[in-house]
Amino acid sequence: MRRLRRFVPPQHGAWAMLLLPYLAGVLTAGFRWPDIPLLLAWLSGYLLSYYASQALKTRRPGRFKSQMMWYGLSTALFAAPVILARPRVLLYAPIFAALLAVNACHAARRQERALVNDLVSVVESCLMVFVTATIAGVAPSETVLPFTATLLYFTGTVFYVKTMIRERGSILYYRTSIAYHVAAVVVALLLSRLLAALFAVLAIRAFVLPRRRLTPKQVGLLEIAACLFLGAAVLQ
Repeated sequence: MRRLRRFVPPQHGAWAMLLLPYLAGVLTAGFRWPDIPLLLAWLSGYLLSYYASQALKTRRPGRFKSQMMWYGLSTALFAAPVILARPRVLLYAPIFAALLAVNACHAARRQERALVNDLVSVVESCLMVFVTATIAGVAPSETVLPFTATLLYFTGTVFYVKTMIRERGSILYYRTSIAYHVAAVVVALLLSRLLAALFAVLAIRAFVLPRRRLTPKQVGLLEIAACLFLGAAVLQ
């Protein structure tokens, strides 16, 4: 178990942010067989980026050599059939490279929890909606709704979670979170009434819950429920 924990990062909230945009994209654009190796490459690539960031942060790359080697190899193996089947996905490579460079800079400065870095990670995850559309041969414009919905949600989660944990008690973050969620309701209303209703509930959550003392586990469980409702709303 100790050896296994060396290869599994303690970032439980990241899995929802990895899976929801992927699933929203696949279920909206339609499933194609390259979506399977794409998912494996996506998850393996996240694990590779996590341990690469740890290597930059600690200045001890040798400590994470095994993780980077295995996840680097698996990412390449899983990505190969996707690229061979749908070479157009390489058009996204420069965008992801630029965003990952921002992550790397923050890791090197030991600022992984910086607001900008969190928001960049959200964009990276939500772009997977467009990648799945490209694999399905669907124009990215046809998946604007799931992309916008997931981007709105996870961006709001960044602000909300900070008011619950790392920035608890910060008036600036609290007001920013509320203002963002109110704006998100307006944008969601342009997409669908169901999404607007969901984001209205999320806005109430952002207003009420920071005044209560919830544990990180409780915060996480509530976000899992919100992700499930968001996924259902996107597919309506």
